[in-house]
Amino acid sequence: MMRTAVATTALALALVAPASAKDAVDVADLVEKHGPAVVNISTTKLVKRGGEGFPFALPDDEAMQEFFRRFFPGGPGGPGGPAQEIPARGAGSGFIVSSDGYILTNAHVVKGADEVEVKLIDKRKFSAKVVGADSRTDIAVIRITATNLPTVKLGDPARLRVGEAVVAIGSPFGFENSVTAGIVSAKGRSLPSESYVPYIQTDVPINPGNSGGPLFNLRGEVVGINSQIYSRSGGYQGVSFAIPIDVAMDVAEQLKSAGKVSRGWLGVVIQEVTADLADSFGLDRPRGALVSQVQPDSPAAKAGLQASDVILQFNGRPVENSGDLPRMVGMAKPGAKIPLQVWRKGRTQDVTVVLGELPGEEQLAGKNGRTYSRGGLALSELTADQRRELNIDHGLLVEEVTGDAARAGIRVGDVILAVNNGKVATVEAFRKAIAAIPKGKSAAILVRRGEGSLYVPLKISGE
Repeated sequence: MMRTAVATTALALALVAPASAKDAVDVADLVEKHGPAVVNISTTKLVKRGGEGFPFALPDDEAMQEFFRRFFPGGPGGPGGPAQEIPARGAGSGFIVSSDGYILTNAHVVKGADEVEVKLIDKRKFSAKVVGADSRTDIAVIRITATNLPTVKLGDPARLRVGEAVVAIGSPFGFENSVTAGIVSAKGRSLPSESYVPYIQTDVPINPGNSGGPLFNLRGEVVGINSQIYSRSGGYQGVSFAIPIDVAMDVAEQLKSAGKVSRGWLGVVIQEVTADLADSFGLDRPRGALVSQVQPDSPAAKAGLQASDVILQFNGRPVENSGDLPRMVGMAKPGAKIPLQVWRKGRTQDVTVVLGELPGEEQLAGKNGRTYSRGGLALSELTADQRRELNIDHGLLVEEVTGDAARAGIRVGDVILAVNNGKVATVEAFRKAIAAIPKGKSAAILVRRGEGSLYVPLKISGE
């Protein structure tokens, strides 16, 4: 068997699984036993360059623009030259979950790829097919044609404890089958760019190329998929995030069976309950999700939910923070009857809602033109009362933020006033303005936030 590179710290070598000492395994034994089920993923995307212009955006500086035009006229990939398809390559990690070739990885690892190649620890290479991908949770399922493959053992993220030792295997910077170790730093983390994943935060060193690889506990069970890092430099700085494996497997099963993921939809705009708000509403402490708006004709509206309601429980489970609610709703099935406990006018009330289905990201507009999702935004037009309250004559309320918009820093509750200095009063006007932005370019979005306004650069990735 091929030896696997092991990179650990002195601290990691001494770590013991807290659940039961007899269940714990040596890190080297864990790698030897489960490492063969971890794979390296290489992707190729053919990008057309040349003919129409440079393969990159020219700098704003006029002197630099002239430099590029003068020294790259008509060459391959330059303006006036023949259009060419240039392979853009990417890399990531994954792990085998069934012996007949199904592999889990991150959606961003295989997004837009024309070719996906999987390399096993024994040097065998396979061409892989993308079975399905869900960008909202960053989960993808790919498959290779092979049998009797080694597989990982799945664990229960609910049993993880903060401080428990964990191990990652992946291909950081292309160094295949590298192993790093650390501890669980926190559980149930919400990230601004993702509403549907209760992330596991760790201090395990994760770098580009680790994406999609497994996070093991010291019982040799996969408890998560390494997905993101928090960094100001682009490299690891002590904070990394993994998708809990139960969330990932639920998404994977839906992708395998239906090719897409169906999520519940409630139809409310929510915000956090601060200490001051809790005091003003008569709550015993800050908790729950405060409803700031109920979308017309939504499941919430049909169930009688009202603005100023505080949702305290969803299907019998407490909603401690506003970020808990989108995950709970998203993991529920469309059509399910869900009991809610809400705080209304100083007392609790029980409400039953029949969930709808969250519109897919590929849908540009929802019913009656209320929503629009290119760039990751769901919008609604302001009512007369809202315009009067905000003292503005136009604008679009941000109801949901994902993808490009979340990465840009746009927030739920913001009011979009203009795109590239052009006022937007309707969803259709916004749709046309954003449709005119080329993929990879940015639009200047004027946002009303609280009492002030600011410009947010929204880069369109084509999601």
